[in-house]
Amino acid sequence: MTDHTRFAGHGVLVTGAARGIGAAVARRLAEEGGRVLVTDQDLPAAERTAAQVRRQGFTAKALACDVADRASVEAAVAHTVAAFGSLDVLVNCAAHCTPDAPLFEDDPDEAWARDLDITLIGVRRCCRAALPHLAASGRGAIVSIGSVNGAQDFGNHAYSAAKAGLASLTRTLAGHAAARGVRVNLVVPGTVRTSAWEGRDDELDAIRPLYPLGRIGEPEDIAAAAAFLASHDAAWITGTALVVDGGLTAVNTGFHAAVRRHAAEGTATP
Repeated sequence: MTDHTRFAGHGVLVTGAARGIGAAVARRLAEEGGRVLVTDQDLPAAERTAAQVRRQGFTAKALACDVADRASVEAAVAHTVAAFGSLDVLVNCAAHCTPDAPLFEDDPDEAWARDLDITLIGVRRCCRAALPHLAASGRGAIVSIGSVNGAQDFGNHAYSAAKAGLASLTRTLAGHAAARGVRVNLVVPGTVRTSAWEGRDDELDAIRPLYPLGRIGEPEDIAAAAAFLASHDAAWITGTALVVDGGLTAVNTGFHAAVRRHAAEGTATP
């Protein structure tokens, strides 16, 4: 059951919140009482998400924000404080993933720069701008959305490197921010059904058996984890990475399936 009071009176800034995981996070924190600024490069889509939240009776505003631009980030932080009176929670969802070239040596430098600038350095920009306000709130929390790509090989060289860097930044920033009363944590999703997978149902069907819990993740699964880490229920948690991946990285389903096949073949009657 959703707690409609965990974020009562909290000013919340969510990046990359027009759709997918970011939109689900914005909805969840608003449903729990937060006053949410829905930010994204795609302002019309961000406005639709904010309007949906308001139709449900909760508080949300929309603002264009490009996390690759320092001035844009600082304006979003200032807007949150001006609109809601404080900034208590920052959730970093904005990311960029460029498909790999067939050969590693053919990956263009521009693609790497874009993925790193948005996925990793963009989080740094947001945290830098938000930290003074989060510290002033007395209950500040940062939650970033990582990926299992940052821990294992699932393809996408540049994106994966950026997500691995984000895990490291979470730890180092948690150490710095703790003395200022700000907690910093990471949610690490596996495959989640978002617009990035639109029209690729066959691929999702092929991936599904690799998940011990038997399904692909939904944006709401990740939003629930982010809400927990941002809330007072996680008051003694900082610098951690909460893996939300249906057991993908804990259980080698491919190995177990191979063993079962071999056993079945070895005992089968000719």
